[in-house]
Amino acid sequence: MDNQQLNPLRIVLLGAGRVAAHLGPALAGAGHAVVGVWSRTAESAEALAGRLPAGAIVASSLAGLPEADVYLLTLPDAVVPEVLAAARFPAGALVAHTAGALPLAVFAPYKERLRGGVFYPLQTFGPGRAIAWDAVPLCLEATDAAALATLHRLAASLSLDVRELDSARRLQLHVAAVWVSNFPNHLLGIGRELLAGAGLPWELLHPLIRETVDKALAQPPFEAQTGPAVRHDAATLARHETALAGQPRWQQLYQQLTASIQATAVQATTVPVAGGPHGGGEEPVPGPANNGPR
Repeated sequence: MDNQQLNPLRIVLLGAGRVAAHLGPALAGAGHAVVGVWSRTAESAEALAGRLPAGAIVASSLAGLPEADVYLLTLPDAVVPEVLAAARFPAGALVAHTAGALPLAVFAPYKERLRGGVFYPLQTFGPGRAIAWDAVPLCLEATDAAALATLHRLAASLSLDVRELDSARRLQLHVAAVWVSNFPNHLLGIGRELLAGAGLPWELLHPLIRETVDKALAQPPFEAQTGPAVRHDAATLARHETALAGQPRWQQLYQQLTASIQATAVQATTVPVAGGPHGGGEEPVPGPANNGPR
């Protein structure tokens, strides 16, 4: 990563939520000057400014933003157009949003007075979590070459994985990210609640979760699919659905995921397997390893 200590960029953060709470200190740590913070909630802006080196001012309004080299919009997608319409950026300012699904075209109405860009960190952010920024993919796009070069300079000071992606490919990336992060987290939450309802500790599933993720990273996940759905174990599926009768939303989701697995699983050579604590029968073996509880 490039050292910016001798030639730092001046940054203003618009938004003080989870992304800004991680990105602001990381940029300061990389040698940049975070000169200002604005938020719809003054308390949030003040809290973030308090975690930054001295010199970061809290902007009281969008009409009084300090001068900067880059203005980063770390805001919910729906709020970005509102802020762009209300803010008074200096003429020719470089303004970049950090959203995965918001197209670069959001800046089109303001092309005469600012340069638009995208600075999208592909990561999930949560309170108290340490982020290894050097491994976070940073996806860039801009309305002109000079703006893109500045964003490259900023990104290279944080990460070893910097990529240029147009809006269409970034949208597909964001959709994929939801599938591998947000949805699994929801499913993990369901699993935890089911264990709690049975008086069982959450830690029981930790080794299985880790092995499932490790195998999915080591081989194509569809090829590693196992479990009652892929082997069409009707008796086990029925028992599971009965166990979920008290949670109709989860039962419906179980049925939908079962149908999806059965529709997409790779059907390869099957081998007989011995019965175990979760049942036995014919188990598809589509890859070098199986993945998930049998």
